[in-house]
Amino acid sequence: MIPIIPVIAAAAAVKDFDAVSPAPTFAGSGLVAPPPLALYVHWPWCVKKCPYCDFNSHESRTEVDEAAYLAALIADLETALPKIWNRPIISVFIGGGTPSLMSAATADALLAALRMRLPLQPGAEITLEANPGTAEAEKFAAFRAAGVNRLSIGVQSFDDAKLTALGRIHDSAEARRAIDMALQNFERVNLDLMYALPQQTLAEAERDIDTAIGSGVSHISAYHLTLEPNTAFHHTPPPLPDDDLAADMQEMLEEKLGAAGFEHYETSAFAKPEGDTNSQCQHNLNYWSFGDYLGIGAGAHSKLSNHDTIWREARHRNPRAYLDGATRRDFISTQSSISRADLPGEFMMNALRLNAGFPLPLFTERTGLPLSAIEKSALAARQEGLLETVDGQLRPTLQGRRFLNQLLGRFLS
Repeated sequence: MIPIIPVIAAAAAVKDFDAVSPAPTFAGSGLVAPPPLALYVHWPWCVKKCPYCDFNSHESRTEVDEAAYLAALIADLETALPKIWNRPIISVFIGGGTPSLMSAATADALLAALRMRLPLQPGAEITLEANPGTAEAEKFAAFRAAGVNRLSIGVQSFDDAKLTALGRIHDSAEARRAIDMALQNFERVNLDLMYALPQQTLAEAERDIDTAIGSGVSHISAYHLTLEPNTAFHHTPPPLPDDDLAADMQEMLEEKLGAAGFEHYETSAFAKPEGDTNSQCQHNLNYWSFGDYLGIGAGAHSKLSNHDTIWREARHRNPRAYLDGATRRDFISTQSSISRADLPGEFMMNALRLNAGFPLPLFTERTGLPLSAIEKSALAARQEGLLETVDGQLRPTLQGRRFLNQLLGRFLS
């Protein structure tokens, strides 16, 4: 049964909203100063397309022309520079596909090109996604020397049978070796794990999370396997755990990670503080806080703000189309502004992934809209026990985190 918040609590929520002063805006624009800006770089190739993957990734059946793709990335960035003049870059994320397939020389040239053209903040987080294959792990030291300071390894499972079921091309021994090599070169290492895998038992999921905790990394991302459209698994579904068992797995891993000192700060992300180092992923935090990001590379997406508009754009998805477009400086396939009616839902769909929620003034700072745009929906969600206000932060309750889609539905137009 969903608990009902007393009327007095709803009244308190109204008071919370009324107490927030409107943020100053640029003349007539509705938006305050542009939000923080991050850069995403997409590497679209991988060795083998996994049956669950719906990312823009393509099997590299022939040798990739890294020089041509690097030139296209640089041209893409230079074409986009007028949209982001003088805005500091808080983080860089090189994702894919499998970026660790690129040569160390290409990674070095890419990061050098970015530093020459962009004002990267001192100590900016620079993440590269990697698979645990031996050949890629041998390049970790070179990636670190090039300037990468955070590595994200797509382990997914430490069970060889489950890795085979997922179509992965590494085994558990390679995963362990890759983690050890990563920790020798990087202070900040993330492991991607999945649970509710084909025919997975609770005990098997528990062994995976125990192994991840014992590996020594400071960040773990744990994702529920979902059958996404346009994937092989969606076309031919494997036998998966039922919803009750999947929920038991989720609760188990949250409890184990919490007991091991990991903070559950985002729907699927857990970070363990290491001394003075903030292990939370700053790049993803910018997404969830409705910050701006410029995406370059095949299929990359951007969300950018100016004084009167927030818009999204996407690059050509197919690597060949992207490379062909580079000859004409034509990189963008779609571009559209976010309507005022959609802004509340867009903001909340991101911000409510954070377990701590967001400070109320942030809504106006990032959307240019008054809090009254979400007040009615927020009060309804509070009455359903899905949302609460604590110390000026609007955040999902435990119930809201368990039924996040129901909570987000309150704010989608």
